[in-house]
Amino acid sequence: MDRRRFLKVTAITGTSAALASCGHPENQIIRFVPEEELTPGIAVWKPSVCPLCSAGCGVIARVMDGDAEVFRNGQPGVTRMGLARKLEGDPAHAVSQGRLCARGQAALQVTYHPDRITTPLRRTGERGNGAFQEVSWDEALGELVSRIDELVGKGQASAIAFLGRPRRGQRQALVGEFLRALGAPAPVSFALFDDGVARHANELSFGRYQLPTLDLARTRYLINFGADFLGTWNSPVAQGVAYGRMRQGQPGVRAKFVQVEPRVSQTGASADEWVVVRPGTEGVVALGLAHVIMREGLRPATAAGRAGTLVDGWAGGLPQFTPQEVERRAGVTAERLERLAKEFVTYGPSLAVIGGAALAHANGVVQALAVNALNALVGSVDAPGGISFMPTEAPPARPARSLRDLVSASPQLLLVDEANPVFATPSAARVGEALRNIPFIASFGSFIDDTSVLADLILPDHSFLESWTESSPESGAMEAVSMTAPPAMRPLYATRAMPDVLLEVSRRLSRPLDPPLPWQTFEEVLQAPPAAAPAAPARAASASPVTWADAQFDGDAATYPFHLLPYASQALHDGSLAHLPWLQELPDPMTTAMWCSWVEINAHTARQLGIALGDMVEVSSAHGSVRAPAVISPGIGPEAVAMPVGQGHETFTRYASGRGANPIRVLAPVEEPATGTLAWSATRVRLARVGGPDGSLVLFAGATRERPDHHGRG
Repeated sequence: MDRRRFLKVTAITGTSAALASCGHPENQIIRFVPEEELTPGIAVWKPSVCPLCSAGCGVIARVMDGDAEVFRNGQPGVTRMGLARKLEGDPAHAVSQGRLCARGQAALQVTYHPDRITTPLRRTGERGNGAFQEVSWDEALGELVSRIDELVGKGQASAIAFLGRPRRGQRQALVGEFLRALGAPAPVSFALFDDGVARHANELSFGRYQLPTLDLARTRYLINFGADFLGTWNSPVAQGVAYGRMRQGQPGVRAKFVQVEPRVSQTGASADEWVVVRPGTEGVVALGLAHVIMREGLRPATAAGRAGTLVDGWAGGLPQFTPQEVERRAGVTAERLERLAKEFVTYGPSLAVIGGAALAHANGVVQALAVNALNALVGSVDAPGGISFMPTEAPPARPARSLRDLVSASPQLLLVDEANPVFATPSAARVGEALRNIPFIASFGSFIDDTSVLADLILPDHSFLESWTESSPESGAMEAVSMTAPPAMRPLYATRAMPDVLLEVSRRLSRPLDPPLPWQTFEEVLQAPPAAAPAAPARAASASPVTWADAQFDGDAATYPFHLLPYASQALHDGSLAHLPWLQELPDPMTTAMWCSWVEINAHTARQLGIALGDMVEVSSAHGSVRAPAVISPGIGPEAVAMPVGQGHETFTRYASGRGANPIRVLAPVEEPATGTLAWSATRVRLARVGGPDGSLVLFAGATRERPDHHGRG
């Protein structure tokens, strides 16, 4: 929350009587009648759901009375109302269990952000230049309805597209119902760090298109292949709680944790043993472990069941993955592999996990299948201390269409709901150019970002604290979790909940929807008995063994000798949180950097290239280049360089616009073939020093550090 903003409101309130009598009506401030009965100084805790990642953590908001700047009846003013002052994890929620990560704490700033869109906007200038004018909701809805009516009247409802971030639950179901009744294609979900590869592999191995729940609390030996489960992957709050129990909750036992990855992540920094591997060879290590286990007679090949039959050569003991061959291909010594394999079986219950960069290759599905088979081999599927799949009424739906499908269809009207593909796709994919050619775009976003700046119309959503919210997680607990919660506070501005906007549009259309949507409000949707979900399209899970395929990389190794490893920022995640100043201010747990981008370089590599801490370096691929200061790290292999994702927005509020560099822009548009997701670890780059320190690298140094201003200057 912006303290200066609240202080300003308090000052305004205290002087409103004087202003009212000063003889200058243009300076008078409207004091609206308080909207609810409140007990001064007494907090009320109200439930909600954190919206900042897909984990679906339940939160409680501490609501107290206070003065706030608001819009009422089209006019700005001040009123006394219940204001959310603090967020905490909900102790009654099976996923969050009373805990909340730093990102969840910062979710409060979404509501009070000074650059939040407060009323509908219509584009007035050239597309992308950020020139908008305020319009009424009646005008905005009228324009959107007329555009839809025009296409439907021409028999072109199929030219209407909807693009949003991945969601589950009734909000997404309502969007699907609206489009289906309209005759438009199914909605498209887009996220940079998509987990479609893991879900697809789990469906093949175990019949569940779903991310697993990790029973870390009862695990005694954990091998993790690249999943940052304590930081950004899957359900980090629930996994953090379980990890604490794994380490300290088993009397007389301290479980062992081995991390296998090419760069030390926040999770890897907590491991007992870090095993550096070449990018894209994590599955080689998993199959090497399985080979040793079967060769030594510690488990029979048949113990893996279906998961084993999907791996070519499994029945014969994987003779192509001997420890010596693994050492040659992945860089893990044969002796170490032998030891790890025997420990993994001996000190059970054991658990293997894979995620993140390990699956962001063209061979991602094969890598996931390898780890699935390893888990099945040692009996760690649906067993204490292993992986299981949360029973859920709303399992993740297989995507019917991808962003590539949407772009290639050249829609005439696009609705965008909190997705930012202009920022989160490679420049070579030319997504921004394709969106610029769409005749009409309407956004429901609360902020002008790299994608919504292209919109012709912005219909701003309530914040999650002002809306009915829901949570239907796919993992993070052993039992099914589902909740709905009413608004924790009244809306501050002239915003409307996106589901309510769709329902209003459906009632205004010249040609009624067929069938009509039976609800008046989203609250009615959430409180109605759940309708039977439409059957998911059949997808035969092939029982044929999948042959191992080595990871392939874009860029000639002689010209581009390094692997680029972009990774989710602990604070800014995929860049969608870069507008929140609390998170910009949060020191990175591995480097202490804040408010900036950086390039992590192996110490030996840095010496060879004459690069020192803070030097400006250029990272170049066959598709472009970015510049950022260097951070010398002992926790990255000599064949790789790494950059956090999150900075580099051209347009995303005063806190993120024009700050740092976006490594996604230089990636090759390589896809994992089975799922169509971006293989964001499949790009080679070269590295060059281009100058000394320019002051853009901000490292936390306690109270003595120099704080940058909002424009990145020291």
